[in-house]
Amino acid sequence: MTRYLKEFYRFIRHIFESRALLISLTKNEFRKEYLGSYLGLIWAILQPLSFIFVIWFVFEVGFRTGPVTDGIPFFLWLLCGMVPWFFFANSVTSGTNAVISNAYLVKKVAFRVSILPLVQIGSALMVHVLLLLFTIMAFFAYGKTPSIYWLQLPYFIFCTVILVLGISWLTSALRVFIKDIGNLVAILLQLGFWFTPIFWSADIIPEQYRYLIKLNPMFYIIDGYRDTFINGVWFWEQYKVTPYFLLTAGTLFVVGAIVFKKLRPHFADVL
Repeated sequence: MTRYLKEFYRFIRHIFESRALLISLTKNEFRKEYLGSYLGLIWAILQPLSFIFVIWFVFEVGFRTGPVTDGIPFFLWLLCGMVPWFFFANSVTSGTNAVISNAYLVKKVAFRVSILPLVQIGSALMVHVLLLLFTIMAFFAYGKTPSIYWLQLPYFIFCTVILVLGISWLTSALRVFIKDIGNLVAILLQLGFWFTPIFWSADIIPEQYRYLIKLNPMFYIIDGYRDTFINGVWFWEQYKVTPYFLLTAGTLFVVGAIVFKKLRPHFADVL
């Protein structure tokens, strides 16, 4: 156990030492993804917002069967669910392909391959910040004023990054050797979207089965965003869910780091 902890510490230390390179690669990835077209940054928020508007229109205008939101406009309630989910899903998708899409960097002896998933997460985080700014403007447009609870937003962003990083280290390492991992991740994300209370409320689930929904770590994140913007609840007040999430995310983080480190020496041979 001690040996694994030492290896994990060295692994994290190497990433910290590569922070300057990480920032540079993240900027380049973001430019490549969004700044090479005519509309540039507009595409970064136009694509997710168009999907959000479709969901809002279907349930609020079409079916008129939006979930009970205790007087909060359904659009604001929906934003608090969709925005963190887009960050999670986009980060996991791009993070899973981080190694195979940068094979030329993997084959460089001096390059620290472990930062590649972080580059993808960092690029997705920039888009997430833009969507958060839109969310804040939407709250202002509905007459909602800033709250002290908004100060805990960085905590939930950090939790999402830790969760995504652990998953991405695991999936990106396995993706090199098992091509089906990419398809499996896509299916799981699709199922996760529908089974996570993003545009529906967990209150519709019978009380005796509601714990199954809470086993999903993204339930904690999305519920946290709603607690931050809408409900006015501090994360430490969720004393039943917070320890479970931290344990789950921490376990995925450590397991992902160990698996990535073990498989990393064989990447160049396969790619």
